[in-house]
Amino acid sequence: MKNSMSWLQIGVVSLCFLLNFNDGIDVLLVSFTGAEIMKEFALTNAELGYIFSAGLGGMTAGCFLLAPFGDQIGRRKVFLISLLLISSGMVLANFSNTYALLLVCRILTGLGIGGILPNLATVASEFSTDQTRDFNVGIVQGGWPLGAILTGFYSAWVVPLYGWRFAYLSAGLCSFLMLIAVFFVLPESPAYLNRDLAVKSKSSWRDLFVPEFRQSTIYLWLATFFGFITLYTVLSWVPILAKQTGMPFELATYIGTAMNLGAFTGVFVMGLLIGRIGIKRVILIYVLLAFILLNLYGNLSQDFVLKFALTFGIGFFVQGGFNSMYPASTRIYPSEIRSTGVGLAMGMGRFGAILGPSLFGLMADAGASISMRFVLFSLPIVLAAVFINRIKSENLL
Repeated sequence: MKNSMSWLQIGVVSLCFLLNFNDGIDVLLVSFTGAEIMKEFALTNAELGYIFSAGLGGMTAGCFLLAPFGDQIGRRKVFLISLLLISSGMVLANFSNTYALLLVCRILTGLGIGGILPNLATVASEFSTDQTRDFNVGIVQGGWPLGAILTGFYSAWVVPLYGWRFAYLSAGLCSFLMLIAVFFVLPESPAYLNRDLAVKSKSSWRDLFVPEFRQSTIYLWLATFFGFITLYTVLSWVPILAKQTGMPFELATYIGTAMNLGAFTGVFVMGLLIGRIGIKRVILIYVLLAFILLNLYGNLSQDFVLKFALTFGIGFFVQGGFNSMYPASTRIYPSEIRSTGVGLAMGMGRFGAILGPSLFGLMADAGASISMRFVLFSLPIVLAAVFINRIKSENLL
């Protein structure tokens, strides 16, 4: 069996890694510019939470409505459509003069991100060897935190000088350059091309509920739902909380960057560990440590150095543990329904991503303490690990 990857395979996986920047850029751009958006439009915490949720709602729709087309029209075409939506939503946000219009732009961007993310995992899986598949699918998810890290440094420089709108315009231009790269460089997945034409046209969500996959699908959906609640709440609100407690914009941005440095490191280590101890054990270890650190963060009085260290650890274990679900989901489903399976699982998870940040904001407006909120929002990701470990697929050990 061939162990080494060709230059084409390495190039495609690397491109998928870069394309995953879009998710990190998008979510963290709202986090890093949230305080300025609140000020300009005179928003409450709950209304800012709805801006997070609008983008996440678009992602949910994209996972359900756009991502499954990767099994019918091809992964490459879905990449192109998704990147066009992402770049359009970002650029139009620059011209938003009302809160309602900004919400629409966030939905448009989310549609594209929801369409491309599941297909990134699918393509990385299908351009990998058996020995490198889990590591490659995992490491592609490292594009998320690296994109967020770069967004953090860029925002710390651009937003104070040119305002939040210029940051969105820059992100839109970046996505458009990615679209051009995909058009000229990315080939279609051979696993898709080698399938029977009748199978391509008939793939649907119903295939996820045949007896072979029914139980795995249900548990995977529950795992992504609860995992996304914790993940997106933490990612969305930690930089904002730092600024609301009086930390200067630049230092608050670096707190968010610490979380993403931890996430990038955690994803890389996760990819190495999966091949040694298995996906289920990796998720369980990561999630238990994430639970401990989240409770410490919410209950300790911290100076900047301690807060930076705890935030790094939260990024390492929360996002590293959650991103193990991507290689898990590509293992569960065959190529005929892989984009559909991964897409709908992540789509169900996005409902949790919508719920989490909004509920966190509503609890803040209601007077709930930071300690109470972190205790409550550390629990869902533990449930996610429980459901993953209940999946009995022979491909998921």
